[in-house]
Amino acid sequence: MDFSYSEEQRMLTDSLRRLVADNWTRPKRRARQEAGKLDIPAWNSLVELGMGGLLVPQTYGGFGETPATMLAVHQELGRGLVSEPVISSAVMGVTLLGESDNQALKDKWLTAHAEGEAILAVAWQEEGERDTQRPLSTRAATTSAGYQLDGKKILVWHAAGADALLVSVMLDGETAILLVPTNSAGVHITDFPTFDGSRAATVMFERVSVPTENLLAKGELAQTALRKALDFGIVALCAHACGAMAYLTDSTIQYLKTRKQFGQPLANFQVLQHRLAEMLIQSEMGLSMTYVAAIALSEADADKRSRLVSMAKVEVAAAARFVGEASVQSHGGMGVTDELEVGDYFKRLTYLDLLLGDTNYHLQRMQDLEA
Repeated sequence: MDFSYSEEQRMLTDSLRRLVADNWTRPKRRARQEAGKLDIPAWNSLVELGMGGLLVPQTYGGFGETPATMLAVHQELGRGLVSEPVISSAVMGVTLLGESDNQALKDKWLTAHAEGEAILAVAWQEEGERDTQRPLSTRAATTSAGYQLDGKKILVWHAAGADALLVSVMLDGETAILLVPTNSAGVHITDFPTFDGSRAATVMFERVSVPTENLLAKGELAQTALRKALDFGIVALCAHACGAMAYLTDSTIQYLKTRKQFGQPLANFQVLQHRLAEMLIQSEMGLSMTYVAAIALSEADADKRSRLVSMAKVEVAAAARFVGEASVQSHGGMGVTDELEVGDYFKRLTYLDLLLGDTNYHLQRMQDLEA
């Protein structure tokens, strides 16, 4: 896979960087966090640049772009700490929906997503489990009209801003994925902020009626589709982290060039030069592994794909923690105040380790897939 930008990719990333620089300044980001809900105009501005249809096949009105373009785009979103549901919806939701053999659902929802008329959220995590994709207590029973859904999902990324949830359930003793509109009777969403200023929710399903035609996948297809969607999400998350690390490294360099001590810039001190060099090395190591993971998304062997994706997640998580901590330390006391945005980047980079499986989970998955 060639990661040098094509002319189209360069134009897209340049436009995205300008948009992020204008609309995701620190004051605007924090104002959105305080509002506590999805900023629709901000989301629409991303959709207008093609974020909603980036991975949607051209058959459904999207662009059908490659993982290489996805990587480039999410680096730019990471540089601006964009917290809108691009990964949760435009990557994970679209990928999961695209793996379905339910043509009617794909025609309706993939087309709507590409046009900016729908937002999706994937609901698979439950209480009492850790990093498993198999539902424990969320179940669907067959009825004369379709299915009745009962259960509870936790940590559903951007659920409150979604139009539909892709929910993993137990159906007839097998894993299944149901598409459930968020305005369905019996769906109760409790939204809350996350550590890094994003949004997640606990979702309760109480006797929710789901029509038969909303069955996305069942059995082995449901398991493989969910696994692929999560792998795509992890790679996008790694690219997001690489963009954030690049911005934080650049801003730390500029800070040390302008901040003076003993009559000279802090950047002249050798110990700080070494720290900056290590920040750059760690950032590049994380980006290199993200390239590997992006290539792996095209692997026919799902085990090999997931193993390489987990390797990237572990490497990027370690690099992100180092870069975040080194940047805060380089800024001194100012680094832990609200006056500088370094703290915002530190929180995002720290939180990314926990999203979509922490380091311990991915180390274990690597070991299991090598067995």
